[in-house]
Amino acid sequence: MEHSLKRKSPENEDFLHLNGFSLDDLNEDLLERVLSWLPTSSFFRLTSVCKRWKSAAASLSFKLACSHIPSRDPWFLMVSPSLNQSIVFDTAENSWKKLNHLRLPLEDSNISCMPVAASGGLVCYRKLSGNFVVCNPVTGSCSELPPLHFPSENQPLNAVVMSTTFRDQISYKIVLVFGELPNLLFKVYDSSSCCWEDETALRREVDDNSIDCDSTDDDDNVVYFLSKAGTVVASSMQRSPSKQYSSVITTKDGEEMVYFLSSSGTVVACNLTSKCFFEYPRLLPVFSEYSIDIVECGGEMLVVLLSEFLESTSLRVWKYDDTNRCWQQIAAMAAAMSQEWYGKKADINCVGAGHQILICLNSPELCTYVLCDLVTNTWTELPKCCMNGEVMEFMSAFSFEPRIEACV
Repeated sequence: MEHSLKRKSPENEDFLHLNGFSLDDLNEDLLERVLSWLPTSSFFRLTSVCKRWKSAAASLSFKLACSHIPSRDPWFLMVSPSLNQSIVFDTAENSWKKLNHLRLPLEDSNISCMPVAASGGLVCYRKLSGNFVVCNPVTGSCSELPPLHFPSENQPLNAVVMSTTFRDQISYKIVLVFGELPNLLFKVYDSSSCCWEDETALRREVDDNSIDCDSTDDDDNVVYFLSKAGTVVASSMQRSPSKQYSSVITTKDGEEMVYFLSSSGTVVACNLTSKCFFEYPRLLPVFSEYSIDIVECGGEMLVVLLSEFLESTSLRVWKYDDTNRCWQQIAAMAAAMSQEWYGKKADINCVGAGHQILICLNSPELCTYVLCDLVTNTWTELPKCCMNGEVMEFMSAFSFEPRIEACV
């Protein structure tokens, strides 16, 4: 029995046919809907399949079809010490990718913008001048926000968070929290109005959960370690520059909440709706050895904590129980896996994505990346990233959904 070959590229035959039904039989609207469900990494290959698919991938109606997909597997934009790489980890394909098309506005020819926040399909960068740039890493499109008309020189920046809203197209907000505790204020950029709103003061909320940290004398740049002999020693280890504004935003009971880490290591919660803030109680005493970060997962703020006690190391995830007013452990790495970091003075920089947390562990002796699944409590070390035969090292990451329709 002879088989007739209808296509010049037999290797594409299974791709173009589904159980004997050819995608060529679909009208343009249905074809675009089918293609919109493909993983984002497949979009870059659509143009090489055939002329019809190339035309579909460039159409506005195809982007609209993509916007109707409820969610996509996250990508993690990795941040190297030099801040000059555009490398992502694709969780759908469990692989590393380099975004060669990403070109950001520079302060000069040698210094790149620094990523500081991400949401939906967009990433926010901060320039040395203090201005912000919003970018879609998938398409490479960028837009610089209007300059801040705000005397920020005397107001330290504590938090930079970003939130997106899905409608016919994506709109977004960027929230900045300035000031020294207890004198905090915030400022919002709304993409729908294309301008910065006036700054608003936050008052301290008097609550049993709050602690007074006005009297703290901690040095922002010092992390303390407890030696085997029980003495406290100071390390010069510092957070990744891109995570110095470690902060997240959530919506709780219709109220927007921004969380950030204070210089003394406490978690500060800012209620943008009621314009007040409070501080959560500490997880560990101020001079205990630990590295701490906060993430957003499933609409909740979580704390990731790396600590050492006696001769053991633990990496745990905590959630605050509002009812009992205490921290509750919800996940912990197996001791056999975390013990590798004992005595390494590792710093953690974390980012949440759905029910997953990517943890970047850095020390002078090791650099590794672990993905924690909160549902199954599984901890998986990511493969090493090799580009041009060289192993890349990263200090932190930002999570975003790879969406070609995300607008800046």
